[in-house]
Amino acid sequence: MFEKVKNQDHLLGKTNRIVDGTTIIGNITTQADFRLDGKLTGNFTSEGKIVIGPTGEVIGDIICKSIDVEGVFSGKLQSEGMLNVKSKAHITGEVIVGKLAVEPGARFEASCEMRTQTK
Repeated sequence: MFEKVKNQDHLLGKTNRIVDGTTIIGNITTQADFRLDGKLTGNFTSEGKIVIGPTGEVIGDIICKSIDVEGVFSGKLQSEGMLNVKSKAHITGEVIVGKLAVEPGARFEASCEMRTQTK
C-alpha cells in the first residue's frame, strides 16, 4: 500500500540541462544539479547546484544549495551556500546567500543579505 522512499544517491553527479533556444514558462523543481542555457520565466528550486550559463536567463525566484551565474537573473535568489557571479553576469533583485563571489565586470544590481549556516 505504501511505497518506500527511494534513496536519491543515484542523482549524485547527474546534471539536468536546458539548452540555448529553449524557453520554459512555469516552475522547475529538481533534486539534482541543473544547468540552464535557455530561458525560464518562473520559479526554480533545486537541492543541488544551479548553473545559469552565458546564454541563460531566469526571471523568477530561485532556491538552491549553490549557484553560478554567467547569464541574466532577475528576482529573489536564496542559496545556503556559494553564489558565484561571473564577469558576464547581470543580477537584479534580492539575494540571500551564505557566501558571495563577484568577478570584475559583473553587473550586480541587487540587495544582498549574507547568512551564515547555523549548526
